[in-house]
Amino acid sequence: MEPEIGIVRDSLFEAPPLGEQERMVEAILFASAEPLGQSAIADRLPHGCDAAAALAALVKRYEGRGVRLVRVGDAWAFRTAPDLGFLMQKERVETRKLSRAAIETLAIIAYHQPATRAEIEEIRGVSVSRGTIDLLLELDWIRLGRRRMTPGRPVTFVVTQHFLDHFGLESPRDLPGIKELREAGLLDNRPPPGAMPGLIGDDADQGEDWDIPDDDQEEMFD
Repeated sequence: MEPEIGIVRDSLFEAPPLGEQERMVEAILFASAEPLGQSAIADRLPHGCDAAAALAALVKRYEGRGVRLVRVGDAWAFRTAPDLGFLMQKERVETRKLSRAAIETLAIIAYHQPATRAEIEEIRGVSVSRGTIDLLLELDWIRLGRRRMTPGRPVTFVVTQHFLDHFGLESPRDLPGIKELREAGLLDNRPPPGAMPGLIGDDADQGEDWDIPDDDQEEMFD
């Protein structure tokens, strides 16, 4: 959008050349933390300056550059060229702890796959929330397996190649046993309250040491 055509104020002094006015407006906008309206810019310029003409000249001068002079509502500001916005993005990977319920569910699937929701609940002794399953699916650590050829044909869950890659395993058969887990300090010798029999020993809920990448579904984490 073109700058508004304003009235140049009368002055006893000769206004600076348009090129110098451009430089002044450029400096004002670069130094401002917020977009500035044309009138606010004009108030900072020497008498006799034409803020509208200086803004129009700056718009043309910055065409095709890494930054552009753009109108933001009724104000003006320098902004990164739209096609270069990707350069301003920074990706950062954060780790969080899986919730106890998610760890137990993941461990059951890993050691008992293919496992149905009913089988997971039977081993855990409590119901499995849909959110827990959805989270593990979203993380690509589990996937849907074949349906059981039983009444209702329930779906099964199995671990993914991504899960195996994350833990440096060639196949689920390479999962550590109880002795290895205890030697690594991931299992205590005493079974905690509410342990899951038949999983990977009575200490299966000590898996909070498994880190996973950050995820938008933060409500699924403890």
